[in-house]
Amino acid sequence: MAAVWGHLTHALLLQRGHFFGWAPVCLGTGIAIYFALRIEPSLWVYAGLGALIIACLGFARVLGHAAGPLAIGAALILTGVILAGARAHVVGGPVLGWRYYGPVEGRVVGIDRSASDAVRVTLDRVSLRDVAPMRTPKRVRVSLHSGITGAVPVPGLNLGATAHLSPPSGPVEPGGFDFQRHAWFQGLGAVGYTRVPLVALAPPDNVQPMFAIRMALSTHVQAVLPGEAGAFAAAIMTGDRSGMGQETLTALRVSNLAHLLAISGLHMGLLTAFVFAAFRYGLALVPWLALRAPVKPLAAALALVVAAFYLGLSGGSIATERAFIMVAVMLVAVMLGRRALSLRAVALAALVVLCLRPEAVLGPGFQMSFAATTALIAVFGWIQKVRLPLGPRWLRPVSAVVISSLVAGLATAPFAAAHFNQIAHYGLIANLLSVPLMGALVMPAAVFAVCLLPFGLEGIGLWIMGLGLDWILGVARWTAALDGARGTVVSPGIWVVPLLSLGALTVILWQGRARLLGVVPMIAALFLWMQAERPIVLIADTGGLVGVMTEQGRALSARRGSGFIALNWLENDGDAAEQEAAADRWVPKLAGPGGINITAVRGKRAAAALTGCAAGEWVVLNTAPPEEWARASGCTLLTPTTLRKTGAIALYERRGEGHSLGPRIVTAREVSGARLWSTR
Repeated sequence: MAAVWGHLTHALLLQRGHFFGWAPVCLGTGIAIYFALRIEPSLWVYAGLGALIIACLGFARVLGHAAGPLAIGAALILTGVILAGARAHVVGGPVLGWRYYGPVEGRVVGIDRSASDAVRVTLDRVSLRDVAPMRTPKRVRVSLHSGITGAVPVPGLNLGATAHLSPPSGPVEPGGFDFQRHAWFQGLGAVGYTRVPLVALAPPDNVQPMFAIRMALSTHVQAVLPGEAGAFAAAIMTGDRSGMGQETLTALRVSNLAHLLAISGLHMGLLTAFVFAAFRYGLALVPWLALRAPVKPLAAALALVVAAFYLGLSGGSIATERAFIMVAVMLVAVMLGRRALSLRAVALAALVVLCLRPEAVLGPGFQMSFAATTALIAVFGWIQKVRLPLGPRWLRPVSAVVISSLVAGLATAPFAAAHFNQIAHYGLIANLLSVPLMGALVMPAAVFAVCLLPFGLEGIGLWIMGLGLDWILGVARWTAALDGARGTVVSPGIWVVPLLSLGALTVILWQGRARLLGVVPMIAALFLWMQAERPIVLIADTGGLVGVMTEQGRALSARRGSGFIALNWLENDGDAAEQEAAADRWVPKLAGPGGINITAVRGKRAAAALTGCAAGEWVVLNTAPPEEWARASGCTLLTPTTLRKTGAIALYERRGEGHSLGPRIVTAREVSGARLWSTR
């Protein structure tokens, strides 16, 4: 035992000066633990965790430099649990507990577009008929269905409409993406749609100037530069993607170029790098100033101001906020004369993001952004350390772009596959043909256009910008049209992403040969992924859709309706089929696990036409059953009332010694538990 402790102490002493990189890992682990809980911690639990944190810090002083960091790491894990819990309580608000149809009034605070290409408006200061203010959601999001006319939603406009609203839906399957949790942290208490014209109730209040400037600039850019290139330009300049068509978005995703659309680390980095270089060399051209002022720190400060304005203009999404924090840390390091690009800077940025938005740790944006940045800094640091030649001087920029695209692609591929169930086989080619142009032409032209805007000459910059964006869109469409451009993968189990992350971080952050042990959890994660089991039967929480796994893939009970649920089920299966194609696989009374028959009934007429059900049969309805069905025996009846209590249901097959033991039933409510966002 003493020998083991001695080896551990020696290994920990080798990490001195490198522990800071593990701080966000420990904090993020605590946050993930909070979200994995099935019950909401009480105030006494948080008090106990606080006492344990104090005890851990005390142990850290006693254990000294060798083992003290272990106690600090434990304290950070406990802090992550408290931090996530505090954030969940702070952002919480009333959630609509029933389906509502009636007048909805509110102020426009967000405009975007849904996956079905419908314009959506987010309203605050909400008023609902016959709903007390204490029970009225702080924010609601309403989709405007096609063909609608009336008032045009603009920032700050107070409008009204007759709309259908409902509570945010739960996971589409047990363990799946939890929209209830996502909506809770966005402050959304209800979502819905309207089919009637919007009515303007009061003019814009002008209390959100940045939002108004953002949308006005987006509209102006799309007017000067029409078509998809203009919508693309508006997206990367203002963060407004409402003008992007679904076909273009699909092409960008399949070609692995969708990251160029989101204002993230790439855009913020390219913008600040261009502005920093322009200010630095511009100031250096003034001899009197160059000899008397610290030009480099001054240029970094000016670039930081521009980055902050870009953050506000883009709407301040989580991805943009995260990118700004990373850039700000690096620019402040330049101002202080420190090394800007380092793992310590990335760790500090991650800590700031986790403290501000703990829920970001669950999102693909956070995971992919920091995975790419960490991998790039680690790889280029290793190249510099071993002095690996990158070719002749003229070839080095090309080599750097190739290595950057390859490393970033490999680092983000597992997370993209885990969250989006797809692999872009030609993503490297598309990025090599597009990313250099984004940095060399598109972003500088965007800055140029903004500088010319006061003089009415922004069209010159936007025209140049359009040339680059037309090329990128052309590359996206060409790549997406190639045979086998999109590969699909089955959704991994809950331990796959944590194990992959732990292994990769061990390889990068740990000092010494023991870092190679990080390969073990990575291999284990890949093995678990290959063994991932999908449910044989999936039942939506509305009763409107049932999916049964067959030899051809999952068969769906409906050709239309519940499109979001159908899309997620098929993607999680690693099935590229459309909903209609999957519905063609459906036949009456498909066999589920244990030989049970599954019958899906949609609509009141279909329910009334049924005369009964056989023993062992499962009947799923999306409407209330006839009264005589309430006394049905021998079969399992699932109605909207039942499913509201259980959430979505998954059936797996339990197998004994060569034979089936019947279905294993898993409900979404069992997996999610009773949390703040799921209890109504």
